[in-house]
Formats: sequence, C-alpha cells, structure tokens
Amino acid sequence: MFRLVSRLARTGCSSSTHFGAIRSLSSTATFENIIVDTRGAKANVGLIQLNRPKALNALCDPLMREVNEALDRFESDDEIAAVVITGNEKAFAAGADIKEMLPLDYKDVAAGSFLSHWDRVTRMRKPVIAAVNGFALGGGCEFAMMCDIIYAGENAHFGQPEILLGTIPGAGGTQRLIRAIGKSKAMEQILTGEKMPATEALQSGLVSKIFPVGQLVDEAVKLGEKIGELSPIAVAFAKEAVNISCEVSLKEGLRFEKKMFYGTFATNDRREGMKAFIEKRKANFTNT
Repeated sequence: MFRLVSRLARTGCSSSTHFGAIRSLSSTATFENIIVDTRGAKANVGLIQLNRPKALNALCDPLMREVNEALDRFESDDEIAAVVITGNEKAFAAGADIKEMLPLDYKDVAAGSFLSHWDRVTRMRKPVIAAVNGFALGGGCEFAMMCDIIYAGENAHFGQPEILLGTIPGAGGTQRLIRAIGKSKAMEQILTGEKMPATEALQSGLVSKIFPVGQLVDEAVKLGEKIGELSPIAVAFAKEAVNISCEVSLKEGLRFEKKMFYGTFATNDRREGMKAFIEKRKANFTNT
C-alpha cells in the first residue's frame, strides 16, 4: 500500500520538486508544498493537504504543479475512488501568492498564459472533495469551487477579495461563484471583497455541509469512502453529466445525460447493480 512518506513543511514556494512513483513502485515521492497520503479503511481515498502554513497556504505556481502531479497519480491509480483536498485549521488557502504576482506585467501573464494550468482538478474523472477550514479567499475560494463537493469547517470563510487589490478574480471566480450562489450574491461578494462565513455559504449553496473543525477531514474521507462503494464507471458518468450542465443548454444537457445513461447499459456494473437490487443484496461492482 502506497504512502508518499516524505512530508516537508516548507514555508517558501520552491520550484525544485522531486517526484517518485506511487503504490505499485517502491520509490517514494517528495513534495515541498503539499502532503500526500491515502485515507480510509481501504486506503482508497487520496488526500492532498496544502502545506505552506506560514503563508496561510497561499497558492503559488510550484504548489499548483505539485497538486497537479498528485492528481495525475491518483487519477491513474485504480485503487483510488475519490480525492480530498484540504489545508490546515487556519486556512484552506488564503489566496494566490501576491509576492509571486506583484512583479508581473501584462505581457508576462498574457504571453505566459498565467494560471492556465491551475484548473487540472476540473478534469479529474474521479470525485474531488474540498475540505475547507479557515480562509478560502481569492484563488483559494476559486480552487475550492473547482472541486466537485465542498465540505466546510465551522470556522471557514469564503471570498473573492481581488477587488481590494485593484484586480479581479482570474481563476474562475466570476464564473463559478455566480453558478453556485446566483448573480446578486456573487456580484456583492466580488464587488466588495467581503468574506462569507460557513453558515452563509451553506445557506447560499456554496458548500454542502458544515462540521466541527477537527472532524472535517474525517467526514470528507467518509464521503469519499461512500462514493468508493459504488461503480466507478457510473460515478464518472454522473460527474461528467452534472458538470456539463453548467456549459450547455438544457436541451443539449438532456441529450448528453441520455447518452451517458445509455452508456451504462454497456457495463457489467449496471447489470450487477440492478440484479443485486432485485435479489436484495449488496452489489459487487467491478469497474467493468
């Protein structure tokens, strides 16, 4: 069973990153800005913990590249059913690293497609759960919204304060927040930079559930384990169908949903699930 055993708590964002293999290979991977592990009774839930505590887990390019590498490896590991991304009790991620952005000018960000690779998490076929304690501001809020489900600790605060820095959200905040909480509330948050506490985020539909701070990650892992009991094929199809609803018309979304639904009839898991229901027993899904 794999563990990425080297856990380095670096406060700076170093671009020197060394990666090894996971689970099936004997070598280990060393990350400088994140902690990677597996959780759950079957070790089938991947855990990525952002680990720049002195910077309140500010997102920088090296950190995001490490996250992408970990996601790639979890994606290719058939034993991983879901992934949980979290920070620490004080901050999920307090935003993008301002010190990294300050020296940049227009040609740097435009020609270099700045932030273009930060959305790798949105292309995961496996479910990704954000477990948010503390601050999820700016890029941190955007990163949480890229995940499929957000669980929040009682001390969580969400916000897009970029306007206070003379700029605007650049990693999806203006697009995903309105889809999550509606135009009026999203516009208020983005134009004022105000923070939204966990209770308000729950009422607005931004998060699914709230838990005590110390229980948050365990509850997110439990959700990953629950999903892991189901057919991975059906889970991937359902996730894709839900996500496309934000990008196409209702008519096109319904057509796509039907296509995915029909697709399940080519799988053994669909047959096993229906057979188990009729026989009143637990289904034995095989991802085939």
